[in-house]
Amino acid sequence: MQKEGKTLIEVKNVSKRYGDFYAVRNVNFNVRDGEIVGFLGRNGAGKTTTMNMITGFMEPSRGQIIVNGVDVDAEPKKVKKMIGYMPEGTPLYSDLTVKEFISYMADLKCIRRKEKKEAVEKAIMQTGLDKVRNRLTRNLSRGFKQRVSLAGALVGDPEILILDEPTVGLDPKQVKEIRELIKSFRNNHTVILSSHILTEVSQICEKVIIIDKGEIIAIDTPENLEKSVETKQVYKVTVEDTEDKFQEVFQEDEQIKSWKKTDTIEDNTFVYEIELKENLIDDREFRKKFAIKCAENNILNLGIQKEEASLEDAFIKLIDSRQEYTNEEIKKMQYEKELEELREEKEQRKEEKQLLKEKKEELKQYKKMKKKENEDIENDSENDEGGED
Repeated sequence: MQKEGKTLIEVKNVSKRYGDFYAVRNVNFNVRDGEIVGFLGRNGAGKTTTMNMITGFMEPSRGQIIVNGVDVDAEPKKVKKMIGYMPEGTPLYSDLTVKEFISYMADLKCIRRKEKKEAVEKAIMQTGLDKVRNRLTRNLSRGFKQRVSLAGALVGDPEILILDEPTVGLDPKQVKEIRELIKSFRNNHTVILSSHILTEVSQICEKVIIIDKGEIIAIDTPENLEKSVETKQVYKVTVEDTEDKFQEVFQEDEQIKSWKKTDTIEDNTFVYEIELKENLIDDREFRKKFAIKCAENNILNLGIQKEEASLEDAFIKLIDSRQEYTNEEIKKMQYEKELEELREEKEQRKEEKQLLKEKKEELKQYKKMKKKENEDIENDSENDEGGED
């Protein structure tokens, strides 16, 4: 369930341009306090560029990024103190021990000397590095190197953790361990997790931002994105068919759109994929009908499983449905966007100028009124004195 904290990161109309090429174009999104957000996209989609701009390591060509009320472009050092960044590829200093590297990261973050020892120890324990604290980083396995890099980001308890491809290159056991570690941060940190591994994002994140070719194409929960592609009823069925009747029994069924054999487990035991025609039968009725037909025709039903829509299905649908633009079209759209922004800025300045003019007029009228009041008071005072004489 998504948490309703304050808005901690605001990315407003951000673009990053290299000559005529836009690595990131007109990106807008917010991240709230306490969220674990998945930043999803293919390799080269613009994920790392966007994260580098959020951390202050790279300046946007256009737009504004606000982190906890601070403009990244105006005060990058202040922003960097709030963020723990784990870059892709685990760049470590191979001649340092685990503890020395984390201590070095603490120094870079300007953690006070009296707090440094405790901060380093906490990061070591949080990431499960206690037993290898005195080993050189070059002698560690890939999984432990990832943990060291994560500890470097975590040291000093930053409000925000930005993790770029934290499980890339790991074996399944290491992936599971790192995922569980990231999940444990949800109560004390806001996390942006970049990945092109869709199952990872689906399992860890509460909100997903999908970027493709430098543009944001979707922002939603994994559940909502998965629901958006739930248009097919597809089942995987496993049967023992000693009399080879399956095709004969099911090929003429008016409720089945298509079926195909996908696997042979052993002699006479097969796996089929069946897709139903839309809205002709519900899940319960189909399962019941399938079981009865199998029993009537001496086909042993070994299992039936509905194929659920996944985040991968939603991702592919969004990517495939995108309109492709030429570089010239992109440049034209960006030019029109910039013109519109200039018009809005000009209109805003015009409104501000008019408002200032109105305030000046109000002040002028107020001063005139006060002057008249003072004159009236002086006249009344003179009249009172004249009456006494």
